[in-house]
Amino acid sequence: MAMTEATALEIKIEPIGPADEAAWRPLWDQYCAFYQVSVDPGVTSTLWTRLMDPTSAVRALVARGADGRILGFCHYVLHPNTWGVSLICYLEDLFTDPAARGRGVGRALIGRLVALGREQGWGRIYWHTQETNTTARRLYDSVTDGADGFVRYVIRA
Repeated sequence: MAMTEATALEIKIEPIGPADEAAWRPLWDQYCAFYQVSVDPGVTSTLWTRLMDPTSAVRALVARGADGRILGFCHYVLHPNTWGVSLICYLEDLFTDPAARGRGVGRALIGRLVALGREQGWGRIYWHTQETNTTARRLYDSVTDGADGFVRYVIRA
């Protein structure tokens, strides 16, 4: 599919690596600000440690532009489930640098995650977003047949 430079970027999706921390942290901070949460610096450091641990269930992909700059990320968690024998994937965080929005970054990250799931035999990939996050929901509605009808309940422990 041909795309103009004004509407799309050359995007490479790959696992996050140790050299990405300095570029990842400002994007993580913007993601947290978008959701109006204050994450303790110790939690962010623990997240980074988990992302770098190959035995951790918490993983990340980054989207890079042609210049190698990180344009976005997705954090995901692989876990067993009670309804099948395959691991399933929870897409926990998806964020695109505001300067690169609307140019295919989020779609490319989700597409690579789906490809990984197929390659590795995951049972499914699932996620949620705020009901009012219309921009993200437009993307999500375009990559899947839609929400599955479940409602999320939360009790803070």
